[in-house]
Amino acid sequence: MGDKEGLILQGCGGDPKEWVAGINQMFTEEGILLEGTEFTEVSVFEHDGLSCILYPFENVKIGMGKLAVWRLQTHETFGSAWLSDYVPNRLGGFIKESVEKPDCALIGENGNIFNLAGIAAGTLREHGMKEQAEEMKSRVCSSHSYEEALCIIGEYVNVTSGDRQELVEMEQETERRESGISR
Repeated sequence: MGDKEGLILQGCGGDPKEWVAGINQMFTEEGILLEGTEFTEVSVFEHDGLSCILYPFENVKIGMGKLAVWRLQTHETFGSAWLSDYVPNRLGGFIKESVEKPDCALIGENGNIFNLAGIAAGTLREHGMKEQAEEMKSRVCSSHSYEEALCIIGEYVNVTSGDRQELVEMEQETERRESGISR
């Protein structure tokens, strides 16, 4: 949820459904929830011995200015916090999704860093990782040393050895066999 926002209320004992209904009613009356939207998908969790409820901002229309004022005015009562503040400061940060790095045959290639970055970017694009390819290239171009640039490339791909031309020929041969074309 690192790219999402929401409101967390702490110390929400009792039935979470009553909390959700109460917050929906209060926010509607105060003009915080707009256009008849309501919180329906909430998450309940325990932290530091307190029952907490996360009200995510997806699928609701919110008067953000009014909500910000409400949050500040009721912080002592509800322990209200933004999701983006609570998770890093109370829970140690968001869990990053683990993405498998594709293998990339860079050992034995021309060692020019731009060549290596280009090969790695191509591998990332071949694996549907276009955004990561652009991010990696940008980071490599702004790095301060050859070694730093190599480390950046290694964050995105598994550096392997192998004759790139041999790999291309093997892939082409496999495609020919699958399509029924022989040499």
